[in-house]
Amino acid sequence: MNHWAVACAVLAAATLSGCTSAAYYGQSVQGHLALMNAARPVDELLADPATPADLKARLALARRIRAFAVSDLALPDNASYHRYADLKRRAAVWNVAAAPPYSLTLRRWCFPFVGCVGYRGYYDEADARALAAELQAREGLEVRVYGVPAYSTLGWLNWAGGDPLLSTFIRYPEGELARMVFHELAHQVVYVGDDTLFNESYATAVERLGVQRWLAAQAGEAARREYAAFDAHRREFRELARETRGELAAVYEQKTAPAPASQALEAMKSEAMARFRQRYAALKAQWAAAGAPFDGYDRWVAEANNAFFGVQAAYDDLVPAFEALFAREGGDWPRFHAAVRALARLPRAERLAQLRALPG
Repeated sequence: MNHWAVACAVLAAATLSGCTSAAYYGQSVQGHLALMNAARPVDELLADPATPADLKARLALARRIRAFAVSDLALPDNASYHRYADLKRRAAVWNVAAAPPYSLTLRRWCFPFVGCVGYRGYYDEADARALAAELQAREGLEVRVYGVPAYSTLGWLNWAGGDPLLSTFIRYPEGELARMVFHELAHQVVYVGDDTLFNESYATAVERLGVQRWLAAQAGEAARREYAAFDAHRREFRELARETRGELAAVYEQKTAPAPASQALEAMKSEAMARFRQRYAALKAQWAAAGAPFDGYDRWVAEANNAFFGVQAAYDDLVPAFEALFAREGGDWPRFHAAVRALARLPRAERLAQLRALPG
């Protein structure tokens, strides 16, 4: 059992967030051990008469998606996503993100091996919300607590069974299920310590490009239509969030100029947030008028703050650059991954500059 404890201790420190207390360290180890112990081989579940038919269908689909990730996207062929765990909860972990009142820069937690990240993860939602309340009260930060359906162990635990498929995402629509698997596997291809923006933007580009290929080659017309409708909403909402981040960043830059009074700065921030919510209401009305109503972002918008926009930036800002890199490499997946690995070896400023220089 000691080798498990050591492996999960490293995982807790490196993957979820920095361990700054024995209690946090303990919940990380215990939480991941429980997840791994709940996992059963997909083949075993498919052969088990007690497995519900709808779950069998999803597992069979996931097995096809996993094979496609290897054959068509040059993603790792290893132990991950060949087992399934029913977590009996709505998220794998809950992350806490925090940012100052007049900045989009996330509070960071640091740890050995992989540097710093802009979140801290908990297996118990109550623990996450307790930290969020503490950060608000003690440091005056704006906070966001959000459930995460999956996380990557970066391939470090493939010897012990790897990352399993989870009940938190197995019933996603076909395109979304493929997107999740492709994204998490991408983290096993390239992961740069202390550069969340690079890591998440790369994985998001892999999921987008990979899903396009999956839908074109493997999915039926119904799955393609379903994904297209949902992804259209997602892309339009992310563009709205990107525009608002730009407006807020321009407001916050004025802190270092001949500064306006704090009341004036707060008023400009409030106006930008109000415009964000007004434009979202208009976007929803547009979707409804087009016969595709959708309210899945209502809670996000209601709770939007600097932490929300800071988290979103990591998954969006460099995606067009990675997509341009994929095009530059002729749409060849092995060449694309190799080019990303080459960028990952560069100093952070240099790899960012090279990505920013790409068309798109």
